[in-house]
Amino acid sequence: MRRRPAALIFILLTALIDVMGIGLIIPVLPGLVKDLAGSEAGGARFIGWLTAAYAVMQFLCAPILGTLSDRYGRRPVLLLSMLGMALDYLLLFFAPSLGWLLVGRIVAGVTGASLTVANAYIADVSPPEARAKNFGLLGATFGVGFILGPALGGLLGDFGLRLPFLVAAGLTLLNFLYGLFVLPESLPASARGRALGRQALNPFTPLKALTEYPITRNLAGTFVLLGLAGQVIFSTWVLYTEAVLRWSPAQNGVALAFFGLLTAGVQAGLIGKSIQVLGERRTILLGLVMSVGEFLVLSLARTSPLLYLSLVFGALGGLAGPALQGLISRQVSETEQGRVQGAITSLNSLVGVVGPIVATAVFAYFNGGGAPFRLPGAAFLMGAAFAVLGTLLVWSVLRRMPAQRPEAGAEVGGD
Repeated sequence: MRRRPAALIFILLTALIDVMGIGLIIPVLPGLVKDLAGSEAGGARFIGWLTAAYAVMQFLCAPILGTLSDRYGRRPVLLLSMLGMALDYLLLFFAPSLGWLLVGRIVAGVTGASLTVANAYIADVSPPEARAKNFGLLGATFGVGFILGPALGGLLGDFGLRLPFLVAAGLTLLNFLYGLFVLPESLPASARGRALGRQALNPFTPLKALTEYPITRNLAGTFVLLGLAGQVIFSTWVLYTEAVLRWSPAQNGVALAFFGLLTAGVQAGLIGKSIQVLGERRTILLGLVMSVGEFLVLSLARTSPLLYLSLVFGALGGLAGPALQGLISRQVSETEQGRVQGAITSLNSLVGVVGPIVATAVFAYFNGGGAPFRLPGAAFLMGAAFAVLGTLLVWSVLRRMPAQRPEAGAEVGGD
């Protein structure tokens, strides 16, 4: 495939602005929910339902949008996603009740295809041997977004819990304009799929892509387990820091920015070297082991230094994702990248229906919600169990694959 470094830069900038908008609201959304719910335990449980509602809509819509991007191109789907996120942020800013927060997350879930289509875009503009590296650059871009977004969101949150939502809406609208006037299409007309029938728009149809390729079929259980583990972090991290460490939105913003800085360093500077030295498979396993360590340290963190140590483990855990994406993308045909990425996102979203509800329920129960004893890190211990099982499944799949030639792991460069 022809290398297109300019297109790669464009999509990375688009992803950066998108993630900054998401990062802005992370330090303040739990506080807003708790204020509207009237109690900490009630707020924690409702955060789980908010996240589950987003996941349901993404499960239904992400594979459809991925398929549409295979047929009509990546650019229009990305633009639609940006508009949906901007509307979500405006609804969150004005929301007078928990019901309106729920409506906003539903809207975001319907159009939340940016990561799915960004992954397909990276596959479009990258030669096969450079995909792992370029997926790492996308991960690094997300890390930079989480440096800038949460730090700014935390600082703005000290002036009002709703202010970051308004800023996020403005940033996302600017991103839409950038995409409208600057972002090029990555998928040429000659590479687009056939005309769409009724079955192609069935949200369950694209899931068949997971069974058509051995790598995705064999890793389906892994996606479920690691997705459940990830939902624990996503749903309860800010709740934990506020309840156990008594952090303010500004402190959460600084910590998340620190995590973003580490993630950017790992994925921009370390993943390529790791694949060169260890190969893709060992890099995947190393990242997963680091993720297990993150959960274990978090479960014990009662001080800020331990919490920051968990972030170091979490950033190193980011080695696994780009390497796994590169491994999968090379075994999928060029015209199926969007459909397969959409199917993976859909499966993760299906897991996201259950994961946040379970994680926040466990957190609420062991933090003043009726448990006979208090165990602040209970949800993280559950996440560690999921991560361990997922790591063992990945190991069992990789060891059955044909041996990797040393030069295959070294060819991760590219313009």
